[in-house]
Amino acid sequence: MKDIKFSQKFATGADVGWLPMMEESGFPFKNREGLAQDCLITLKEYGLNALRLRTWVNPSSNPHSGHCSTEETLALGLRGKELGYDIMINFHYGDTWCDPNSQRKPAAWEGLSFEGLLDAATEYTRSAMSTYLKGGLTPKWVQLGNETNPGMLLPDGSTDHFDNLARIYTTVHKAVKDISPETQTLIHLAEGNRTDFCLSYFDQLASFDCQYDMIGLSYYPWWLKVSNAEIIEDLGVTLNLLPERYDKDIMVVETGGDDDKEDESYDLLASVLAQCASAPRCRGLFYWEPQGARAWSRYPLSAWRDDGTPSHAMDAYLLAKQP
Repeated sequence: MKDIKFSQKFATGADVGWLPMMEESGFPFKNREGLAQDCLITLKEYGLNALRLRTWVNPSSNPHSGHCSTEETLALGLRGKELGYDIMINFHYGDTWCDPNSQRKPAAWEGLSFEGLLDAATEYTRSAMSTYLKGGLTPKWVQLGNETNPGMLLPDGSTDHFDNLARIYTTVHKAVKDISPETQTLIHLAEGNRTDFCLSYFDQLASFDCQYDMIGLSYYPWWLKVSNAEIIEDLGVTLNLLPERYDKDIMVVETGGDDDKEDESYDLLASVLAQCASAPRCRGLFYWEPQGARAWSRYPLSAWRDDGTPSHAMDAYLLAKQP
């Protein structure tokens, strides 16, 4: 496959939120040659230059669906910074996973009025951002929620109430900027191949003068039970059309393929990189938990083998050529 050339610096990244828990459990991370090595160094050897780290408000100690507190995220972010990675912080605004199927607000925020909810989100965002900056970490990007297709902080911020949702986004956007003006904020939707849905969503936000800097998308043919070939061109349409319509840069902040089909996942990652390269305002691509081997995570879309070595899928990153 031919090299994929980018005309300006492009974030080739990975979400690695599970990494500290995997290391603590003794998972044997290795490099391509099968030698024991820090996973973050192995990722660097594939040309990765950015890390995406989720953070939860009051998480449990469950190794798979907990941890990722502000302090733990800071520690992992500093590890990445020392190795030269740019850092994205993904605020879920929940105590555990938030996604299209669950946008439950933190338990401590239940029962608050809408204005109280805005105050709590502001205080939390400012506090977390202050902790990062005082600790020596300035995130390059911050996500305002995770895969917020139905809205966030439900039911208050449901898409049944786009006026409320726009206020939530604008409020936490401003809270980020109060502490770190140079950090870029993103609104993140799943199913980036659904161009019409994305347009409708961001049109609604625009009608309420919603404030944010960038757009983030997920792209997972596996979860949609379709082949990559069926929808990859649709993703390309979205990557080109949304920046033109809203004057915003865009990223694919999550993707991944079947760990049992390494060649197929290599092709998927290469095709997404190619679509990103053909979209003038696409600024990055992040694989979700490439190191999250199924033997530890039970997750089927990593790019790592159970013996601790990276899979062939990771080789697609080597195609990306920076200016």
